[in-house]
Amino acid sequence: MSTIGMNKLQNGGAGESLFSEQNLRRLLGAVATGEITTQAALEALRSLPFEETASATLDHHRELRTGFPEVIFCGGKTVEQVAEISARLAARGGRLLGTRASHEQFQAAKQHVPELQYNATARAFWRDGSDHAKAAGITIVAAGTSDLPVAEEAAVTLEVMGHRPHRITDVGVAGLHRLLARTTELRSANVIIAIAGMEGALASVVAGLVATPVIAVPTSVGYGTHFGGVTALLAMLNSCASGLSVVNIDNGYGAACMAAAINNKCLAAAKLNR
Repeated sequence: MSTIGMNKLQNGGAGESLFSEQNLRRLLGAVATGEITTQAALEALRSLPFEETASATLDHHRELRTGFPEVIFCGGKTVEQVAEISARLAARGGRLLGTRASHEQFQAAKQHVPELQYNATARAFWRDGSDHAKAAGITIVAAGTSDLPVAEEAAVTLEVMGHRPHRITDVGVAGLHRLLARTTELRSANVIIAIAGMEGALASVVAGLVATPVIAVPTSVGYGTHFGGVTALLAMLNSCASGLSVVNIDNGYGAACMAAAINNKCLAAAKLNR
């Protein structure tokens, strides 16, 4: 990458992806004004689409397409693979997220990216790289303490994506009064993530209390006939409550991505209507 082109991309501020929309606009503007040549810009953009390593093909174009860079699913990867992928992604952008990560994988990645943080409950490491204020509007509701690993995975994902989730924990339907006492909080959200194992009833109850989109996450928490989360998954899919969508078992990350997209649209609409 040319020195001039790289400098034009890096001037976007600390923690900003080299290939964010703002930085690309800055680079193209410099070409338009003649500040840099077309060839220099081309060299700066050569690694934009993807980058091949020994074990992965990294999608550097993803943030431009979807608003968030590629996330590392660490399950099934070696310590060395996680470390290399983390280093390559961190070199191209400010934000970095690894899910289902062991402490050993985190430590290896941290050798290349010293700013990384780790949440043991969520089994996730991240580098935020942003000084922007976090957006409110998303509430995470967990049925039991045993569901917290999935809830924390969702929370960490949302925080790195620029949101400030409100947490409500241990309010499962076995003690329904605990949930009903938080109804005002639930109704103030733009979107709710409802996380539950066992029979998965929490999501249906929450969706029946609010006029807010609810994303249900079944967890692999329960006894034998729970079948590793299948019972909760089927219960949520067969819910009679409207406005309820369901993601895969233990998929806190996927629920967070959907919630972030919904909240971003809500915030953009509110800003437009001011």
